Amino acid sequence: MNITVVGTFPPFRGGISHFNSALVRTLSRRHSVRAINFTTQYPEFLFPGKTQYEESSVTSDITSERLLNSINPLSWIRTAKKISAQKTNLVIFKHWMPFFAPAFGTVVRRLKSNLSPRILVICDNIIPHETHWYDILVTRYFFNVVDYFIVMSRSVENDLLTLYPNAKNRYAPHPIYNIFGKLIDKVRAKKALGLTAQKVILYFGYIRHYKGLDLLIEATAKLKNQLDDFVVLAVGECYENEQRYMNSIQKHNVSEVFDLRMQFVPGPDVATYFSAADIVALPYKSATQSGIVNIAYHFNKPVLVTNVGGLPEIVPDGEVGYVVEANNPSAIADGIIDFYKNNRSEFMIKNVMKHKKQFSWDEFARTIENCAEEENTRDI
Repeated sequence: MNITVVGTFPPFRGGISHFNSALVRTLSRRHSVRAINFTTQYPEFLFPGKTQYEESSVTSDITSERLLNSINPLSWIRTAKKISAQKTNLVIFKHWMPFFAPAFGTVVRRLKSNLSPRILVICDNIIPHETHWYDILVTRYFFNVVDYFIVMSRSVENDLLTLYPNAKNRYAPHPIYNIFGKLIDKVRAKKALGLTAQKVILYFGYIRHYKGLDLLIEATAKLKNQLDDFVVLAVGECYENEQRYMNSIQKHNVSEVFDLRMQFVPGPDVATYFSAADIVALPYKSATQSGIVNIAYHFNKPVLVTNVGGLPEIVPDGEVGYVVEANNPSAIADGIIDFYKNNRSEFMIKNVMKHKKQFSWDEFARTIENCAEEENTRDI
């Protein structure tokens, strides 16, 4: 097949760029694949972080053509013309927030006016965690002209079918990120990060309200009374008021055991953080799925997640980690305490090594191929 993947690629940073790059790499083994990238992903005044770009991307081997400007309709038309000229059979988009729906929807409409490629959308979310009044309106503008959907959690599937009861979709869980190098010696990793504590609990990823870092800070106060020689290492760029977290650390009197590093971690450095950790804690208040879980699995690390969205689907409770009650700092602390007090590490690591085998990029690619082979589409 001739396949075009439209979305975020290097030099843009983040999980969507990593996902799209890994997908193109996998599909290219059996198909002719082109990558269409943004010239402008977000206008600078709308971007909450310090920069949208990553100088040393772990996926910089992927070549993409930068055509699409998220806020310039002329670029949407040019992008559609380019894809049409390539005689593409299948066009793949990744949907993670409605902001891009007008651009994606216009590209698809222009494509369908000239030829009839199949349009497939991989859904991170249907409606984002932080909602706006126009979300459903613009999402429908895009989804009305989509032929197939792939959902990576059952909760996203439920959201999709609520919006479009007859949507043609398949379920395929988020594959394991295998682009961040290999596990390194824990002692060496801790030394590189300046950590001296024996026990290391890792929070990793962007800091936003719905990701529950405030709950982990509160949980750490309970950990202080139950564990010794430990540190909670929280690392990620903060997309909101940084001071509220600093104030919370002081309020709960955990500054000596809570190491907060508000910084983006370049791809080549990711292995160091995960190699230093015993367990990865993701105390989300809401979620669909999490790419961080898949990074943790790559490094054979148990995870603690909350019972929200699709997280329980990929974290069998008590086997590869913990699924605890959401918005409950005490439950978060209890899971971590059980992990250390009952020496669960070796047992869970062995289970992670078995469990993660089902989340392969080849299997995900086969799901896409199966969708493309469907002869009939249905209106949604």
